Amino acid sequence: MKKLIMGLTVAGILVANPIIGKAALGDQTLKYGMSHSDVKQLQQKLKSKGYYTYSKNTTYFGTYTRDAVKRLQKAKGLKADGIVGKNTFKALGLGNAPNSPRIATQNTSALISTAKKYIGVQYVWGGQSPKGFDCSGYLNYVYQKSSNIDLPRTVAGIYLKGTKISAPKVGDLVFFETYKPGASHAGIYLGNNEFIHSSSSRGVSISSMKNPYWAPRYLGAKKLN
Repeated sequence: MKKLIMGLTVAGILVANPIIGKAALGDQTLKYGMSHSDVKQLQQKLKSKGYYTYSKNTTYFGTYTRDAVKRLQKAKGLKADGIVGKNTFKALGLGNAPNSPRIATQNTSALISTAKKYIGVQYVWGGQSPKGFDCSGYLNYVYQKSSNIDLPRTVAGIYLKGTKISAPKVGDLVFFETYKPGASHAGIYLGNNEFIHSSSSRGVSISSMKNPYWAPRYLGAKKLN
């Protein structure tokens, strides 16, 4: 009985605080010897820039990752200590500058209007059109239609773009960890703790960040620069 009460208490905290969950890449310093899902995201980012050449991505921060970080740091004129902190994240394009004005790369009203046009469209694995969308296919279609912005095809790829923010604003992307480690689902934040997305169970629909399914799976939010 005691265990049940504790479990319900924890679940209640997660639902009441949907932003609590796993941190987004850039929220914590990464260094040699760590094991964390952020390390895998870091390796993917380093690989996209040509610094990480090992064939596999893992959650362990080992010698290959440290050497790749050092190469990046040397190329950017930073102290080559292999530790990924604020300046190294910025060199990777992941730095968060909360006091800087947002660069308008999209018309938020057009984005939200376009996104809502497709409410009710069914979920189709691999779908990229109004005949059926999967999660990332929906985001790709909406951003291209409303803002002429091309996004990576997968959620993991989209997660590597943009700038991490502590709390989402209307039009920002919100990410979740669902069927595999790391970002595997995403939607567009609408405000008032709601986001629009293509759900495998409901198709294009609006969900609450406080929903007991989504709240504990929340990874973080990003704005597109």
